[in-house]
Amino acid sequence: MTSTDLHLPRGAASNGGYAVDIGPERAGWEYSGLRVLQLTPGGSHTFTTGGSEWIVLPLQGGCTVRIEENEFQLLGRDSVFTGVSDFVYAPRDARVQIASGAGGRFALAGAKCERRLPARYGPAPEVPVEHRGSGACARQVRNFAAADAFDCDRLIAVEVVTPGGNWSSYPSHKHDEHRPGEESVLEEIYYFEIDGPDGFGYQRVFPSREGGCDLLAEVRSGDAVLVPDGWHGPSIAQPGHDMYYLNVMAGPGETREWRIRFHPDHAKSTGGYR
Repeated sequence: MTSTDLHLPRGAASNGGYAVDIGPERAGWEYSGLRVLQLTPGGSHTFTTGGSEWIVLPLQGGCTVRIEENEFQLLGRDSVFTGVSDFVYAPRDARVQIASGAGGRFALAGAKCERRLPARYGPAPEVPVEHRGSGACARQVRNFAAADAFDCDRLIAVEVVTPGGNWSSYPSHKHDEHRPGEESVLEEIYYFEIDGPDGFGYQRVFPSREGGCDLLAEVRSGDAVLVPDGWHGPSIAQPGHDMYYLNVMAGPGETREWRIRFHPDHAKSTGGYR
């Protein structure tokens, strides 16, 4: 893939009612997908999940989610920078309606899957929050759908908030080879929001093999970056502007797991994952 295929600036992946619509066909891979839905006050949106499982995650605002005979109320949040949100899991082969009285913005993190699991509500207080790293590498990781936190068939999804001026996704790491117990194959999407007007950050992806992905992108609110292979990180936040990203991952492994390998030079310089 070229850098223009990997970095999707705001609006580049819009489609109909979705501000972002990245499916496996658009990304050129097999499993991972992301949609971002903007609803005006009183608005609603209905879709069928098809062969994918989806998590409805409020980015801003709250909503009602109806999945066949089930109805869930999501309190949501004022913004991704104000805290953790509750969420809803929608199984494959289901009809979903999202409605919001006040309006808002909602991420749909998805993955092609085989099993049909039950629709479920994920309460915000039960989301594991990890304070990872220290100093200029400190950030907050919200493991709402991490492999060991919430049951899905293939989908893995987490949020990261990086304080202005800090690095995250570091040491650079990868997950593009099947190495049992050491590394799992996962396609990954980064979706970014930056706190404050005109804020920006940087995202690096570089080859782990000959002809592999190579990108250094300035990212802003609404941008997405695709990581089909390669070392990725650091993600760098502009001083004075906190940076948020939503990671959506899925892969072909028989076991749903997040196993990564660190770039040997970067891990050596930091003493391991920070």
